[in-house]
Amino acid sequence: MELLRVTKEIATIDLKEKMAWLRLTRTENVGPVTFYRLLETYGSASNAIDALPELARRGGRAKPLRAAPVEEIEREYQSLQEFGGDILCAGETHYPAALAAIDDAPPVLTYAGDFNLLKKVCIGVVGSRNASLNGRKFTEKMAHELGASGVTIVSGLARGIDTAAHAGSLETGTVAVLGGGLDIIYPPENKGLYAKIREQGLIIAESPFGQQPFAQSFPRRNRIISGLSRGVVIVEATLRSGSLITARMAGEQGRDVFAVPGHPLDPRAEGPNALIRDGALLTRNAADILESLSAFPEESLQDVARQAYEPRGARLKIDDQTLDRTRMEVLSCLSHAPIAIDEIIRSAVLAPAAVQIVILELELAGRAQRLPGQRVSLID
Repeated sequence: MELLRVTKEIATIDLKEKMAWLRLTRTENVGPVTFYRLLETYGSASNAIDALPELARRGGRAKPLRAAPVEEIEREYQSLQEFGGDILCAGETHYPAALAAIDDAPPVLTYAGDFNLLKKVCIGVVGSRNASLNGRKFTEKMAHELGASGVTIVSGLARGIDTAAHAGSLETGTVAVLGGGLDIIYPPENKGLYAKIREQGLIIAESPFGQQPFAQSFPRRNRIISGLSRGVVIVEATLRSGSLITARMAGEQGRDVFAVPGHPLDPRAEGPNALIRDGALLTRNAADILESLSAFPEESLQDVARQAYEPRGARLKIDDQTLDRTRMEVLSCLSHAPIAIDEIIRSAVLAPAAVQIVILELELAGRAQRLPGQRVSLID
């Protein structure tokens, strides 16, 4: 039986290969984009794991790169199941098609609750943690009205606007995307809300089970909120708010950005007002959002998602001399400023397959990072 069966009706990955996916995605220097490139090159996560040490060595890593220990992954999966959760891999039938369409979709999601909520239209709602009373009341009312119209509300379980969005949509369907592990409640005061969402809605996390959130966890979480959603609503946010990062990600992902205007003298209105000035949809109520929602090609997205993660077979055969020459040319093109991989290929007249292998080597060695939009840069 194939590890990944891709048909119009169903796409599943057997448990052994799922554990390999989880192990590979928990490995140092393997981000989502790198994960998919490894999968495409080596045909399966199991094969990619076997190739890691040699790839990293050729990229200049002194210390051998090993995949996450099997025992550690087995403990994580057992803890997850005892918690009442499970994992879902990209390319499987129930993996959200909208999320699968973004460049850096999480290869593996952990979840607890009703995954069917993601089959409905999803709208992300984010905003200030230090929200005003009026902002919280507006958000809760808007979320309730959207939910009553058949929309699932997605947010990040943060204080303020996120909390109000979840509270307003508990009865109709709400999804909390966490920055830490599935079992980590942050902030702690949302323990009661977390329990209700787990029982009535859906909780999702990309981070390992039991991991506390850290600074970079929240931008990564935000891309999932926008990636799951057809559009994102911003309610109260300063110009330096993480909510504006979510709005930017939504725009880059081709999603609608809705912004609720506020008084010019309120710092919490600066973010939404600036977004409206720059082209976001001015939002007065739930009706404005429902009116603006455009059709989303769910079936075509599912086909793209399934094809994207279908194993390609054995590793491409490229001789060492070609790789050595390509490695020198690629390194001469790279800097700390991101550059498109296609530009490297064109300017240096290199074989695309060889360039991709060399970039994999540098990523796994910790010398380069691949970014959304098929770009790459050196790491300090």
